[in-house]
Amino acid sequence: MVTYDTADNDEHPMLNRLIKLGLLLLAQGIAVMLMAFVALLVSFGTSWSATTEPASLLQPGDARSGTLLLKDDGATTEAIRLGIDIDITVSGPTLRARVTQIFRNPTKDWAEATYVYPLAAGAAVDSLKMVVGDRVIVGDIKERQQARVIYEEARRAGQKAALTEQERPNIFTNSVANIGPGETVLVQIEYQEPVHQSGNEYSLRLPLVVGPRYNPAPIVQSVDFSSDGSGWGAATSAPVPDRDRISPPVLDPARTAPVNPTSITVRLKAGFALGEVRSHHHNVKIESPENTARIITLADGAVPADRDFELTWKPAAEKAPSVGLFREHVGGADYLLAFVTPPNAEQSTQKPLPREVVFVIDNSGSMGGTSMVQAKASLTYALSRLQPTDRFNVIRFDDTMDVLFPASVPADAAHVGEATSFVSALQARGGTEMVPAMRAALADKLGDTGMVRQVVFLTDGAIGNEQQLFEAITAMRGRSRVFMVGIGSAPNTYLMTRAAELGRGAFTHIGSVEQVEERMRGLFAKLENPAVTGLSAKFSEAKADVTPAIIPDVYRDEPLVLAAKLDKLAGSLEIRGHVGDRPWSVTLPLQNAAEGKGLSKLWARRKIGDAEVARAMRELAPEEADKAILTLALDHQIVTRLTSLVAVDKTPNRPEGAPLKLSELPINLPAGWEFEKVFGERSPFPGQLRERHADAGTSPAARRPTSAAPDAIRLPKTATSAELKMIAGLMLIVLALFLFVFNRRQPLLTDVA
Repeated sequence: MVTYDTADNDEHPMLNRLIKLGLLLLAQGIAVMLMAFVALLVSFGTSWSATTEPASLLQPGDARSGTLLLKDDGATTEAIRLGIDIDITVSGPTLRARVTQIFRNPTKDWAEATYVYPLAAGAAVDSLKMVVGDRVIVGDIKERQQARVIYEEARRAGQKAALTEQERPNIFTNSVANIGPGETVLVQIEYQEPVHQSGNEYSLRLPLVVGPRYNPAPIVQSVDFSSDGSGWGAATSAPVPDRDRISPPVLDPARTAPVNPTSITVRLKAGFALGEVRSHHHNVKIESPENTARIITLADGAVPADRDFELTWKPAAEKAPSVGLFREHVGGADYLLAFVTPPNAEQSTQKPLPREVVFVIDNSGSMGGTSMVQAKASLTYALSRLQPTDRFNVIRFDDTMDVLFPASVPADAAHVGEATSFVSALQARGGTEMVPAMRAALADKLGDTGMVRQVVFLTDGAIGNEQQLFEAITAMRGRSRVFMVGIGSAPNTYLMTRAAELGRGAFTHIGSVEQVEERMRGLFAKLENPAVTGLSAKFSEAKADVTPAIIPDVYRDEPLVLAAKLDKLAGSLEIRGHVGDRPWSVTLPLQNAAEGKGLSKLWARRKIGDAEVARAMRELAPEEADKAILTLALDHQIVTRLTSLVAVDKTPNRPEGAPLKLSELPINLPAGWEFEKVFGERSPFPGQLRERHADAGTSPAARRPTSAAPDAIRLPKTATSAELKMIAGLMLIVLALFLFVFNRRQPLLTDVA
């Protein structure tokens, strides 16, 4: 804490303010530098403190592909291996996925392993099984803290245990305790998810790697410690208090072979005759047992978990069905899932409205490599689509920010040319301070001129402070609509979808340069055509709990997706709205609904999402929202922020007194990312996987090693402005002292004159 007594300078309020501001900036700079220095010391300390007893002597060149090595007293030994098998069954509008993680311990030590991995943001995780030899242990949903206590007690008692926790709606952690020497343990989770539809195309996205997140440094603030303002100090707050839980160690692909080999099988039962089926980022083999079904497997066998798997399919007919209605009866209630695609407004009847479009492009370090190429190509294409009646601006950000024009300018050839040159010169560097850029984009400088105002935000979303971004959108969105464009092989889809939802826009993903024109053309179809607005849903006979409670606008080729819990399956559902300036409605008899699977889980997951949004927008008090989330999670047995899955083998395995070592399994760098752009220059030291005694601390998070070895690095480069703050603070203090001396000398100068 830094303190300063202003009692002697009451006659110089300006000097007081200058000195206070200078000391505050100095304190901020010193605090950030100290944190960085401590992190560096911890990193070097843990790099050399591995306590693994070698199981076999291996030289780095002897390791098989995907094998990790630990270093101990100059010898090298294998680390815990992880293999992943994913089996997905698509049944019409929903999919059921089974993810099996195979942990093998090749060492002579008893081990505890933790693995951070992604899932789709809309996934309802509801099943956990642990397989040890011929024994299958089924997990239970518990309140998060209770589940952790159960896991910790089993770990200490030498029992095998598995714990599945949600860190974000799209980031989960599996912890497995007491894996014996030479032993293999399987942990299997299952989840339900809706299929995505856009126009004539259906798709699923399977995230395979958590991209390293940029976590802003703790904020240093001035705090008044007295009632009269005579004493003040500096305090800190953390924008990402759980940064350790979402930042697994990341391997440098230039120095380590890929890890976590993954096999994928998709059993596609579309419910209609299939046309084109396509995998966008992986080579696949496609079998066709019948015209409504396909079996898709990886053509090259297991692949490293380093990019999203994306599968799309189209019906053989020219047009996809515009209406889908599905039902499920569970626990005395009926659940309904409705997909309804409103017709597009006729182009000839539309009066194109002039638009103000603010483009925001992320040029931070995580965008290095192919992501930057995709982002620049996407924005260049978007600029070429602007009409002369439009106005626009461009904002670029890393840990700094530039706004191209003071305010939005006409989309004439000169301005578009200047913007295109600006975009083509961008290079990836630095941290990802996304919130200031979003605030700048939402600042409505022109006011309501009758123009449609749209924000197009291009980023990989690689930040840990998502909540701050959501709060900025909620507070400042005004009449703006936010369209998120996810860039790269492993974007943060939770951030993208939630930001678009709060911003009343849409989310588009571009995973390769080849997808730029096609996906941007689809986005501009949304931007250039009116949304379907004023949507409402009414059941003629049944009492219904519908999600979303407030139906959002939908854009061209997007279906309206409703889930409902009904007291009876009777009567009809009527949906009304406006397509452009014309009224539109459709009536769906409920008895025509087809059988669906997992609809109750999807309804509960969407209701939980509604409660999280209401909490973020302060429509619900935090305790009220948490109560609703917990009730839904326990009633429907799904993992949430407040609930976890835990499985315990009742038979102790680890001999009493035998040490247990914690191994946090690393992840691959997402494909196309550049290691140095994210983490800085490579360390000259030979690296090893972080490992330590697991008995320290009382939870997996507390026992988690605090920094990474050089080849498995945790924290992305933050590119803070600590040095600038220290310099500015010192300059302000010097200026204050100069003014103080000058004021004291003024009477003397007057006497001499």
